[in-house]
Amino acid sequence: MQLADPRTMGFDPDRLARIDAFLERDYLAPRRLPHAQLLVARDGMPVHFSTQGEAEPGVPLRENAIFRIASMTKPVTSVAYMMLLEEGRTSLDQPVEAVVPELKGLSVAGGGPAAAITMLDLLRHTSGFTYDFQYHSAVDAAYRAHRLNVLKPSRGLEEFVATLGELPLEFGPGEAWNYSVSTDVLGLVVQRLAGMPFEDFLADRIFVPLGMADTGFHVPPDKAPRLPDAWWVHPEHGTIVYDRAGAESDWARLPVLVSGGGGLASTSADYHRFCRMLLGGGALDGVRLLGRKTLELMTRNHLPGGADLTQLSRSMFSEAIYSGQGFGLGFGINLDPVRAMNPGSPGEYYWGGIFSTYFFIDPVERVSVVFMTQLMPSSTYPIRRQLKAMVYAALTG
Repeated sequence: MQLADPRTMGFDPDRLARIDAFLERDYLAPRRLPHAQLLVARDGMPVHFSTQGEAEPGVPLRENAIFRIASMTKPVTSVAYMMLLEEGRTSLDQPVEAVVPELKGLSVAGGGPAAAITMLDLLRHTSGFTYDFQYHSAVDAAYRAHRLNVLKPSRGLEEFVATLGELPLEFGPGEAWNYSVSTDVLGLVVQRLAGMPFEDFLADRIFVPLGMADTGFHVPPDKAPRLPDAWWVHPEHGTIVYDRAGAESDWARLPVLVSGGGGLASTSADYHRFCRMLLGGGALDGVRLLGRKTLELMTRNHLPGGADLTQLSRSMFSEAIYSGQGFGLGFGINLDPVRAMNPGSPGEYYWGGIFSTYFFIDPVERVSVVFMTQLMPSSTYPIRRQLKAMVYAALTG
């Protein structure tokens, strides 16, 4: 990867280099992470790119490794939906049941009928849906009983959403925030509005135009050797291999569920191109996916009443800290770095995946960061906060 001189881009190269030393000392040497890849850019120009650790025992991680990005799929699905909104096919206040009638007439657990879920609710996770791994209510227990598992799915997208329509919501739409399968439902919305398979829409309208040649829901045989091991910190057995490298990986097979909430695999270079498009106001290299004002809308806080996640979240697990954080249309939004207790800028937006992958974009400083590794769950270590602090510490101008 061609790098710009960090000094001319307002970065201290020594301070960027010490991030790699930190990763080796605190995470790789003690085997807290299997590997790490970091890409730091300003104005879309990479100023730092490092690849460390092993893909599997005895095999160094490749620079073009393909990672399971899990919930970093969500911003991609959200962009896909907003592209259709720009074409006049939908609106944020449209009831989801107008496109997905299987979700009509839902009820709230322990209560009466629910108000209709809107597209806005799906985008900002205020739908009342949950995840089977939340372990905090009878509703997520019902998800487990009905095998609504997005990591090890047993049914396709149409059947998955139809089963959701048979279960109650955790709360009335718009009443609270809960990290959930909302974006998986949004994937079905995109599929039906576009009149084509969801995975084909992403490929034809996003990945091919942006040159994201290594991003998709399935890693083909010729690229499978680039898939590294994924680790899991198991609550009883300690750190184990969750998904094996290469052709043995679940991602080397066609997916059962095309998950708009968590199914994609990608590279640092590909996701950097996605970030460049976002930082560029919806366009990259002469290709425009979104209008500038649409992206501005997506990166504002859309939580009811302008609240932050400390006020509205009922989630036991998410990819966000809560203090000083809002939520937009597919992104976490940094409202206040003081309350977040970490360097940053108001309006910075970000998200991560359960395998500890992470990105953030700071439109004030024009900085973007992509971090890749493969350790589940992402809540195991505070590495995202540490990396963020160290990247900002390297900024000089």
